[in-house]
Amino acid sequence: MAHSAKDAQLSLPEGVLLGHALVARLADVLGIRVFFIKGPASVLQGLRHAKVSSDVDVYVDPSRLHDLLEGLSARGWRERPADPDNKTFPKHSVTLDHPEWPCCIDVHFRFPGMEDLAGNCFETLWASTAHMELAGQRLRVPTKSLGILFLALHALRSPELPSCRQELEYLSGLTHRESRDEELLDLAAATGSLAALRPFVEGLLLPSMAPEWPEPSQEWRNRVAAREPGSARLIALLQAPWRSKPNLLWRAVFPRTEVFLSGNIYADMSFVGRLNQHRSRWARFFKAVPRLVRDLRGL
Repeated sequence: MAHSAKDAQLSLPEGVLLGHALVARLADVLGIRVFFIKGPASVLQGLRHAKVSSDVDVYVDPSRLHDLLEGLSARGWRERPADPDNKTFPKHSVTLDHPEWPCCIDVHFRFPGMEDLAGNCFETLWASTAHMELAGQRLRVPTKSLGILFLALHALRSPELPSCRQELEYLSGLTHRESRDEELLDLAAATGSLAALRPFVEGLLLPSMAPEWPEPSQEWRNRVAAREPGSARLIALLQAPWRSKPNLLWRAVFPRTEVFLSGNIYADMSFVGRLNQHRSRWARFFKAVPRLVRDLRGL
């Protein structure tokens, strides 16, 4: 019996599960240490409510990042366009897609909020991973306490969103019920994420457990403050030395093609398409100005 090409396509949940198996198998063959964060593993661990993940989040040994990317490239995965401005948007992962897969693969080599050096941080994280069977493959995932740290830091980047607030409330209750506050605090200290995690964990600690809280880095403050369209570029422009401001302003007004394609790889890049992209971009910015000004006052 013949089947149509549509019947043979992977669904998103299937693609995400098989994507985990693909990356785990490839990393094993290449001898690269990787573990998987967020996604279906966190649901199986009871760290979040059931939800369908839209991509595969894998954390790789930073020293082997390019080896893993090359291995995935040889299997048809291509790097998605990304904003080349690494100062305004500090890079922490590489996103790959494949024309025959319904999901992306996000290859992380650092994680926002964790301020320790990337190599040192990975070794600390690797020591707190465990094995899990997923999609017929034995792979590594964070321990439950480390999983809480990842999910909490991710939600703390956008605490104004209802979904992130709900996730933080759920994680807070879980941490309290399972008495994971001390272990979570140790992991935060070891990865340099105490400052970023403070709003989440401080209320869970006994007074005797409270550490000396470091100040959050400028990168983290900027990331949390950049809630509205255009805010990250405006923050970078305000904080940049005068000699750098003209170039930043030029790139803010006339962004490179990659900026548009990073949001939609199928964006129309014809002359008319670019004009429409610019018009939509400025409309979003002006609509967000009142909220943007309010947020910038907190910097």
